[in-house]
Amino acid sequence: MSTAESMAQMRQNYADAGLSEADLAPDWLTQFRRWFDDAVAAGITEPNGMVLATAAADGTVAARSVLAKSVDEQGLVFYTNYTSAKSHDLAENPHAAVTFPWYDLHRQIHLRGTVTQVDRETTEAYWATRPRGSQIGAWSSPQSTVLAGREALDALQAQVERRFGGLDGTDPIPAPPHWGGWRITPVTVEFWQGRTGRLHDRLRYRRDGHRWVTERLAP
Repeated sequence: MSTAESMAQMRQNYADAGLSEADLAPDWLTQFRRWFDDAVAAGITEPNGMVLATAAADGTVAARSVLAKSVDEQGLVFYTNYTSAKSHDLAENPHAAVTFPWYDLHRQIHLRGTVTQVDRETTEAYWATRPRGSQIGAWSSPQSTVLAGREALDALQAQVERRFGGLDGTDPIPAPPHWGGWRITPVTVEFWQGRTGRLHDRLRYRRDGHRWVTERLAP
């Protein structure tokens, strides 16, 4: 039997203590930070990695992994090329969903909400913290467009390095005008904890007008 053929037999037994209503923080942000700190302490690889789902105006859906770069009362922020496929989707349909899949902890966080671009000042403040190589990469890549081959991307990178001085350059590299942040302002945030027998705990914060309510979902 091949690995693919054995997929139906693959399963993990989740025997964790669970998540009760009494365990929840009074607000989704405090609860998020608690679990995020747990993921960091557990050594999860890229704990800020999240699966981002978007949909175009015609209903075509797509998902990909991105990195969350900040979280506060307003929501989650990630950064990308504004000419990318994901940005085209978000411009046409400003709604998104993300999942933090912390499998080693038998935990997931699902956040859904509306999406807006962050202001330029916020983008430039984050840009200044990026490694120079990542800055060069952002200028080099016409994200989501078809390339003739790796050589074409390497040529674009060489052009950018000639322009800005390369990795050994000392002059600051400005943020590209076509690059910046998106903020997802949540309307629901669900905390999922694996339990034995697939009777998982799913506790959700849901915005109801100007207040938040918490509720348990059936697994």
